[in-house]
Amino acid sequence: MASVTSTLLFIVAVGISPAVSQTSYLPEPVCYDWGESGEAVSVIEGEAGWLSCLLFSHPSVYNYTSTQSAGHNLVWYRLTEGQDLEQPITYSSRLSKDRERLWLQPATAEDAGHYICMLRNKSSCSKIGMHMRVLRRDEVPRPTVLRRDNDNCPPPVVAETSHVVIPLQEGKTLDCPDLQDAIKMSNGNLTVTWYHVTVDGSVRRPSVCLLSPLWLFRFQICDLSDLCSVSQRCYQFPFWNKDRTQRGPSLHFYVMMDLYQGLYYCTVSYLRRGKPVSFSRTINVTAVYPTRLPKAPSIQHPHEHQLFTVKQGTEVRLRCTALFPYLNSSWEIWWTVDGKTLDKLADPRFKKISRLVKYDYGDRTEESVLVIQDFQSEDLNREYNCSVRNDQGNATRRAQLQEEVSLPSVELGCGLGVTLVLMLLLFVVYHVFWLELLLLYRSWFGTDERYTDDKEYDVYISYARNSEEEQFVLSTLRSVLENELGYSVCIFDRDSLPGGTITDETLSFVARSRRLLVVVSPGYASQGSQALLELKAGIDNMALDGHLRVILVQYKPVQRKGWVRELRRARVALALVRWQGDKSKELTSRFWKRLRVELPVRRVSSREEEEEEESSKGVPLMRLQSQNSTNSQTGLITNTIKDPQRVLNSAA
Repeated sequence: MASVTSTLLFIVAVGISPAVSQTSYLPEPVCYDWGESGEAVSVIEGEAGWLSCLLFSHPSVYNYTSTQSAGHNLVWYRLTEGQDLEQPITYSSRLSKDRERLWLQPATAEDAGHYICMLRNKSSCSKIGMHMRVLRRDEVPRPTVLRRDNDNCPPPVVAETSHVVIPLQEGKTLDCPDLQDAIKMSNGNLTVTWYHVTVDGSVRRPSVCLLSPLWLFRFQICDLSDLCSVSQRCYQFPFWNKDRTQRGPSLHFYVMMDLYQGLYYCTVSYLRRGKPVSFSRTINVTAVYPTRLPKAPSIQHPHEHQLFTVKQGTEVRLRCTALFPYLNSSWEIWWTVDGKTLDKLADPRFKKISRLVKYDYGDRTEESVLVIQDFQSEDLNREYNCSVRNDQGNATRRAQLQEEVSLPSVELGCGLGVTLVLMLLLFVVYHVFWLELLLLYRSWFGTDERYTDDKEYDVYISYARNSEEEQFVLSTLRSVLENELGYSVCIFDRDSLPGGTITDETLSFVARSRRLLVVVSPGYASQGSQALLELKAGIDNMALDGHLRVILVQYKPVQRKGWVRELRRARVALALVRWQGDKSKELTSRFWKRLRVELPVRRVSSREEEEEEESSKGVPLMRLQSQNSTNSQTGLITNTIKDPQRVLNSAA
């Protein structure tokens, strides 16, 4: 019995001893390396700071509670310069571990370097690296302020800025970020100092943006670097108004106003085992419209019954603009074509372009443009709807299309070109041949004055006697007017009867003529001459009844100062035709055409010419009778000529 018992004890001992041996020699688990964090963590020398292990925020690793229940331990290592192997960190009153954080209270310049946090248990291991920079206070960028309450206003901050939205005319309480962690670490006597940095009044404008990565102020997005280029003012609590007050460590807003926007700094100071420690944080406060206002979105464009004009074969853009009042929720703007969104339409010709048009106290004006490339005829019959929504409501507006009426551009261009050419041609023709056109018009539509008045002569010629002009009048002017043009011409020296009074006969001839042709020369119309009498009579007759027109023919150039006073005053209202020597001898010259325009319209048939030849035999007798019958009229004209200055003034 004893031998059996000994044998069993030996077997049990032999079976148990290998198991114990195997357990004591289990291999170490392989530690999975997640690499290194891309961004370095910055802390300020002399202030409290910490490193957070990123394994707790990694999706492949459990949170801290689950790791504790699974038996994981968090160990911090530091890789110093010149060493290849990381060393475990020795914790002290300045370096401590709290959950996933490694606290430095305060941080020193020697703390800069590479850190590794490792989670491990008996069966698994994970680690990740991160880099920490320790900056001096003068290395931290600070805003350029025009006015500050003290040298530490505002304090240097390297931590990420928090964002708080406060509705206008409403209240809110601000708490300094990471305050609860500081309360946990402090041994009492914790205080918070608040600062407010505002944009100077001369700088604040709609296009200015303020001080934070996500700050939107009147259409523009800001970067933190803009803080250094904006002139600002820094105030330390207590502030200049009573709408903001500090309650313990918190800052309370009773009534939010536009001026209270900006960057708020809070400095947390506490004692850590008898030593003062502090850190600073920033909060970007933004004002939005009050919550009592309607918050449902609305479509501003297109308006109801608005039509978009489109053209086939071109790129069409349908613009939709919507207003989203501020809500701490999501919003959306989208297009549908025949009830389908663009991702379900599967047509590469359709795409959407969206942009922020305006940001005003939290209210966003968004624009969404539906781009249709190579617009086709079948696209005209589709239904295009722009829709918007947020947590408070939704809206939809249909975009109605109409096809652009295409004008025949080639035909219009050709027609316009031909019209311009014709107008230019007509202008050139009129500019060159205006005298011929005017004569042609007069020959067709002009009125023969012989049938509208009882005048005997068409033209009375006035010229300087005993001069070169007399030869011109008798041999050239008279001959062409009577023989070539068919006008009845009166020349005093030829047609006057002997024995008569010169003044009475001159006035009678002028009164019985339709035109007075005055041949202007240097010696014309000297005082007391008959030519001056004829000129005064013609001007007087023209001024009284308007049936006589005076025409000036310049035979030789005459300076204006050589003209008699009557001619200088009446020149503005009189036609002047210049004789140009040999150029004017031809009947088709400009001189004769211009003269014919001023003379009465003459259309004479062959029968009328025969009657005029027969009646010319009794001309002397008719002149005598006409002279006796017009004595009374000539007397009246003579009395008027006694005061020629009055006549000329009235004519002018």
